[in-house]
Amino acid sequence: MQIIKDIPKLKPRTADSHKGTFGKVCIVAGSLGMSGAAALVGRSALRSGSGLVRVATPKSILPIVASIEPSYTTIPLEDDASGKISKKAAARLLKAIEENDVFAFGCGMGVSPAVRSVLETLLGVEKLRMVVDADGLNNMSKIKDWPAKTKASLVLTPHPGEMSRLWPGLFRDKPLKDRQSLAVEFAKRTNTIVVLKGAGTVVTDGEQVYINTTGNPGMASAGAGDVLTGIIAALMGQGMNNFDAAVYGVYVHGLAGDIAVDELGQVSLMATDIIDALPAAFSQST
Repeated sequence: MQIIKDIPKLKPRTADSHKGTFGKVCIVAGSLGMSGAAALVGRSALRSGSGLVRVATPKSILPIVASIEPSYTTIPLEDDASGKISKKAAARLLKAIEENDVFAFGCGMGVSPAVRSVLETLLGVEKLRMVVDADGLNNMSKIKDWPAKTKASLVLTPHPGEMSRLWPGLFRDKPLKDRQSLAVEFAKRTNTIVVLKGAGTVVTDGEQVYINTTGNPGMASAGAGDVLTGIIAALMGQGMNNFDAAVYGVYVHGLAGDIAVDELGQVSLMATDIIDALPAAFSQST
């Protein structure tokens, strides 16, 4: 097992760059009552250098999501009476793949057979690079033998609770108690990049392991995980491979939290404060 100590770096931007140079990211997120999750991922991706961000969200909440941040565009997705996306949204998302480099799926989407069906469709798209988080993982845990159906290239970002649902959905043996061993074994068996969140977040592809050293307890706040999803997706869109994007994303996310907490303290820290501190975090880490 190779332990990674060095933090990957983004390449310097050239003078002839344009917004297409730095990645087109599609954020699939949100449901009725969870419009903020979609906006957090979109804003985070923008602050993390993505050249173009599109937020695909249920059409019933699209006006709210669009009003929060003018710098991303939106894609209306067909939804059901509960405000979650319907199965019909799959067709629009498959079309969006042609116009985007990276997808992020799951934040604030809720759990339903329709969301699960759309996710399963995306998992079957060959070479689609996608970050799956939050309700994306909760829906994934209900898809039978999803690794065998997956052709997409995945970064999974579970917290311990989400991992506790993913593991028994696939394996009969009990999950390993050691966080590092658990993440490594899951990554190996599913052929994914795993970001097991928490104090000392573990990032692994099953062969390489990085244990994060940045971050603080003030980041245990609603929306902080959504911010991380946006960061990792943006870095993938800028040309980093999935593992390096996950490592650097986790590092800079924690560093932004540390910068914000120096000013605001742990008690008052919110997810939006982490986004606001990203410019300083990127400046310090490049």
